Amino acid sequence: MKKHLEPIPTFASEEEERHYWEANDSAPHIDWSRAERGRLPNLKPSTQAISLRLPLALLDRIRIAANERDVPYQSLIKIWLAQKVDEDAA
Repeated sequence: MKKHLEPIPTFASEEEERHYWEANDSAPHIDWSRAERGRLPNLKPSTQAISLRLPLALLDRIRIAANERDVPYQSLIKIWLAQKVDEDAA
């Protein structure tokens, strides 16, 4: 049995469309049972450069820990920050 789908409304702007989908379920408009997983191989996460001042002794300890793990110290800082944020959120 084929599901009857409501037509997707037309929108005057992207903002209007965004508000609509934030407030409404897409199920009446889209047959999700036929959806396929999309692939975005070239998508890069949004980042923003920041300046972070650290005491030299702390930075040296971070560099030593990063060297022991064979990763760049900047990556180790990001990993540790993400872990701490996740811990605090739990």
